Amino acid sequence: MKVVAAIDSMKGSIGSIEAGTAAKAGIRKVCRADVVIKPVADGGEGTTESMIEGLGGEYREVRVTGPDGKNVTAKYGILPDGETIVMEMAEAAGITLIHPDSLDPWNATSFGVGEMIRDAVEKGGRKFIIGIGGSATTDGGAGMLQALGYRFLNAEGRQIAGGIGELDRIVRIDTSLAMPELKECSFRIACDVKNPLCGENGAVYVYGPQKGVRAEERAVLDEKMKHYAGMTKMYLGKDHSEEEGAGAAGGLGFAFISYMPDAVLKPGIDIIMEAVGLEEEIRDADLVITGEGRLDSQTAMGKVPVGVAKLAKKYGKKVIAFAGSVTDDAGACNEAGIDAFFPIVRGITTLEEAMEPERARKNMELAVEQVFRLICG
Repeated sequence: MKVVAAIDSMKGSIGSIEAGTAAKAGIRKVCRADVVIKPVADGGEGTTESMIEGLGGEYREVRVTGPDGKNVTAKYGILPDGETIVMEMAEAAGITLIHPDSLDPWNATSFGVGEMIRDAVEKGGRKFIIGIGGSATTDGGAGMLQALGYRFLNAEGRQIAGGIGELDRIVRIDTSLAMPELKECSFRIACDVKNPLCGENGAVYVYGPQKGVRAEERAVLDEKMKHYAGMTKMYLGKDHSEEEGAGAAGGLGFAFISYMPDAVLKPGIDIIMEAVGLEEEIRDADLVITGEGRLDSQTAMGKVPVGVAKLAKKYGKKVIAFAGSVTDDAGACNEAGIDAFFPIVRGITTLEEAMEPERARKNMELAVEQVFRLICG
């Protein structure tokens, strides 16, 4: 029997590989199956860790400009091929880097994201996987582009200031000084939102408020974003502002697909599954197991377990999910391709106790063991 274990991390508890290893231990107690463990994530927090630990890469730290202009230490991962880079933009421009009382949507910049990319490119990185959730910025990705050599010039011929505040002062865009190596790079951007760049469904209106944008400021800031999009169309000859995901991360999605020669926005789970070669392993598997910390109706909306299940169903495989907790509405997961699911917590316990790493690993192992006693018996 061949079993593929592709379990999401249980945030605050155990990682993707740890969960898979615990599941493997449970299976091996009752049958001599070939268990293949693959790291999976949704492109958000924990993605770099899952990929690096699962595929044997290494971390690199670099000092970059934070969203408020202060220096921060950002971490990204390099996979064993030396070319594939895994990043989370939140490391350089995340909202958690700013105190809630100090949010400044007018000036918050994505410049540090560009500095991270530049550092990786200079060290040989050419294939990028970047998660863009959790941003503090609404600058359309202009800051990131400036760090990579793009110039957004005002009427005086000077670079505009960081943030969204001066996007409407752009009169010329100069791409001649952009890093030439970018033409050799591919960017796979983990993006699970479908918002366009501008308008009432765009970056400013939908996500601006959580970054400090006041209701009376939305129209003004949205107009600045529209000017930026218009100038981009004028100088680059293409308009991606209405594409799904262009408004992600305060417009960072727009910057990637507009200015990078090879960039695509895709659901995070799809990018990660492709990167780790999950489909190749599932193709000849007998059974697939997956899971996450909490299985509920939201899981069925496209989270990791359902992404794994969808891929497994392409080859007609049975899928079993294990979770720290299961809610009453988790039945939606059955309709989304998970054949059966099981909670791993054994008995009454507090949330803190259930999330203790050693306890979570043991609970996973024991729960999987019992299910496989039935399967292998």
